[in-house]
Amino acid sequence: AGSAMAAVQDVEIDPEGTFKYILVRLQRPGGGEQRDIVRGTKAAEFHNHIFEKVNPEMEKLGYECKCLGGGKIEHNSKDKKIRVFGLSTGYGKADHSVTVEILKKKYTDYEVTWSDDKK
Repeated sequence: AGSAMAAVQDVEIDPEGTFKYILVRLQRPGGGEQRDIVRGTKAAEFHNHIFEKVNPEMEKLGYECKCLGGGKIEHNSKDKKIRVFGLSTGYGKADHSVTVEILKKKYTDYEVTWSDDKK
């Protein structure tokens, strides 16, 4: 069971640009292990489009998903900077400080920051 969760990427975001993101909590039914993952893409017009894609994928692996909130990510791969900001109208604001810690695990050589700015 642990390996399936390990196989799930902590972060899947577009390599460049500004786009919506959500913070999702994965949990084994009945409690047990849980972890938070970050998903974001320009392809999503609304935050729930991201969740609607992630949820079935994770259910196949045997996880329950809960969206903890959303916001926006500005990913500048040239300057190695990621900025997390904004909120989701539908899901509310994710805890951006949690998102930043997850992003730092993948983008170790980046400057990753967050703010409550809307833009």
